[in-house]
Amino acid sequence: MPKLLHLSCSPRPDSESSAGARIFIDGFRQVHPDWDIDIMDLWRERMPEFAGPILEAKYARMNGQGFDDQRAGFAEAESMALRLSLADRVLISTPMWNFGIPYKLKQFVDIIVQPGLTFRFNPSQGYIPLLKDRPTLVIIASGSDFSTGMNRGRIDMATPYLREILRFIGINDVRFVAIGPTTGPRQPIEAARGRTSKRLVAMAASF
Repeated sequence: MPKLLHLSCSPRPDSESSAGARIFIDGFRQVHPDWDIDIMDLWRERMPEFAGPILEAKYARMNGQGFDDQRAGFAEAESMALRLSLADRVLISTPMWNFGIPYKLKQFVDIIVQPGLTFRFNPSQGYIPLLKDRPTLVIIASGSDFSTGMNRGRIDMATPYLREILRFIGINDVRFVAIGPTTGPRQPIEAARGRTSKRLVAMAASF
């Protein structure tokens, strides 16, 4: 059964990014009723701290050493990376925090971006991604309007970071949908919400 993996990165179930994800998934289900929707809520999912066995295993792998003593701990990272690699489509819904991504999403990235797991290094070729490309949609909600990449001199650092880290592990077919503003006067918020909803419905039909 084909699978859509949804990385849900907001701690608030009623957040704008979560609402956008629901709109997209509802539309996606109508077109793909036979698909499995695997929801990974990063605020409820067990994610190991990037320390101890996982960190030791990473450096052991980087140095070409065995890591039997750290195998059990590293298995958690392997399981999370496998869950991503088995997905035919990926949806990431996240708020923008302090111009970047929430620390839970960064923790997920740090756990799965491992040598020999999602990338490898060859002295003559450099870094080589290990995941196959797949259509990926990233919904980013922010208090301000970052649809042009900048707002009053402030830079959206979440979008370029996610684009680059996904490319690093092999995922290049990535589309971004910005939701904003989500704070301030009601009229701009509702207008942005309406525009985004229409766009997500249209994207769900062909994703």
